[in-house]
Amino acid sequence: MAPRNKPLTAEPNTQRRLLMGSAAGAALWLGCAAAAEEQGAGEEVEANEDLMREHGVLRRALLVYAEAASQLRRGQPVATAPLLEATTLFRHFGEDYHERALEEPHVFPTVRQAGGALATVVEALLQQHVRGRQITAYIEAVTRSGHIADAPAFAGVLDSFVRMYAHHAAVEDTVVFPAWKKRLSKSTYRELSEQFEQLEQRMVGKDGFEDALARIGKVEQAFGIADLAAVTASAPPALPASSAPAPIRAQTPHA
Repeated sequence: MAPRNKPLTAEPNTQRRLLMGSAAGAALWLGCAAAAEEQGAGEEVEANEDLMREHGVLRRALLVYAEAASQLRRGQPVATAPLLEATTLFRHFGEDYHERALEEPHVFPTVRQAGGALATVVEALLQQHVRGRQITAYIEAVTRSGHIADAPAFAGVLDSFVRMYAHHAAVEDTVVFPAWKKRLSKSTYRELSEQFEQLEQRMVGKDGFEDALARIGKVEQAFGIADLAAVTASAPPALPASSAPAPIRAQTPHA
């Protein structure tokens, strides 16, 4: 039995086995994590999920536009180089790929065939695609010059584009994409999901979505909006006592 005050230590062979076991466990954990990551990377992304996560990238570009407009209205200088990067990403990833290669040839024609309100919605979306490309070209030309001559007018253009596309993407996510999927057979939908993946690899690269995320992330850093916690809204002001809602009292159930 070891003396009471003497620290208990493992024998050299035991220590060696413990270290080897820990190393083997760590290697096993890392191997499983890598395998899980590889498996996740190879999982098929359904077409609607693909379309909506692309909207996520474009919405983040819109947040950059909104921040740039806010800075201009406050009289602050705006870095045109990262704003041009956001606009170039929106044009290539959003307009050339997402709109022209996916929505317009594959999604909109099928939804339009339903007629009625859905056909009307599709026509409005197509008109907004055209207007959006005009605005993108304008933003690109201004930012490429490196100088924003008319800050109020430029901020107004950014605001109008953000407002339009926020509604545009929300309607597509909640109305158009579900209606499109509903009108397709399971086999056709599966085939289109695979076709969308192939189009993405051909037009924006094998890791096109991940690359787009990395690019917009750098732009967000340049505009100071990369930290999600930093944009948490402030608490609302306290209501006057007369306007405060009455406390909810628990009701005793009747016997």
